[in-house]
Amino acid sequence: MSSTTPLLDVAGLTKHFPITGGFPIRRTIGAVQAVDGVDFSVNEGESLGLVGESGCGKSTTGRLITRLLEPTAGKIHYRGQEITHASRRELAPVRSEIQMIFQDPYASLNPRQTVGKIISGPMEINDINPKGGREARVRELLETVGLNPEHYNRFPHEFSGGQRQRIGVARALALEPKLIVADEPVSALDVSIQAQVVNLLQKLQRELGIAFVFIAHDLAVVRHFSQRVAVMYLGRIVEIADRDELYSNPRHPYTRALLSAVPEVVPDGAPVRERIRLMGDVPSPVNPPSGCRFRTRCWKATEKCATETPPLVRADGSKETHLTACHYPEAAGEPGEEIVVQAVASGDDMAPPPVLIKDADGVVTKD
Repeated sequence: MSSTTPLLDVAGLTKHFPITGGFPIRRTIGAVQAVDGVDFSVNEGESLGLVGESGCGKSTTGRLITRLLEPTAGKIHYRGQEITHASRRELAPVRSEIQMIFQDPYASLNPRQTVGKIISGPMEINDINPKGGREARVRELLETVGLNPEHYNRFPHEFSGGQRQRIGVARALALEPKLIVADEPVSALDVSIQAQVVNLLQKLQRELGIAFVFIAHDLAVVRHFSQRVAVMYLGRIVEIADRDELYSNPRHPYTRALLSAVPEVVPDGAPVRERIRLMGDVPSPVNPPSGCRFRTRCWKATEKCATETPPLVRADGSKETHLTACHYPEAAGEPGEEIVVQAVASGDDMAPPPVLIKDADGVVTKD
């Protein structure tokens, strides 16, 4: 494989879940557009963060990459080989190289199997017999993830949530993968344990050269772990850039709103960062808005946003690796102002939401 070929390349990836109804003949009456035209790539040893609100399609994207779900449309290339609709036999050589860490450590482990059986299971399925035997390899993996090798014969209920997630990490490492999809691996854990698991994954990535697609909604965790970050909204990627560039210079209004919600400590006398409060709910993926899907909550929306879908391209003044899907990308914001975006009336789909701007003196004006 050429050094310029990404480890994973996703183009136009789409997943629509059909909605059936009718009696007595059940027919398709609609579809949930969970993922709708996603493009990104991951290089060897790189970590890509995938962030967004709940229900934006992050987890579905992760399951499509690992082929746990069948894509509706689009292309998935792994090491130059297309695996979009590959059969089970064709996927066999690839399965061991793409592994997944699931969100819930309590539901992802079989309570009837011992830790040794859970971690050695992938090796048995793929008929892999490591040097020294499978048991020795499992004990080595337990030690790698910070657990006692003597826990080989214990059951999942004897471990805490953080320890169970470490078992899930060990299981993902059993086949020495090239790519791991981590689906919110710390969201179900206590804050005190989250840092331990994230640091463990970071250490493994650094020492073993594993590429990660790190799915999360915690922007602080993503910033700590990922080298590049992609922001999703209602099934589409709206912005993707290097970590430092995205956090210091967000160009999409949605990204700017997300970052403004992250709590921070501001010393006395220091300028206060703007706050953007988005009112209303995320539209239904069954019937998403036309054009830009964020327009119903955006303070910059115009009629063009309703009629034309913005492409994911480089905005003026951005780096070449910084892509934004917005007709009116953001510039650097002025500190000290609070933007309150009001919800759009249900019958006024075309009109942009009114914006109230409160300055540092508390004076409210309408934009």
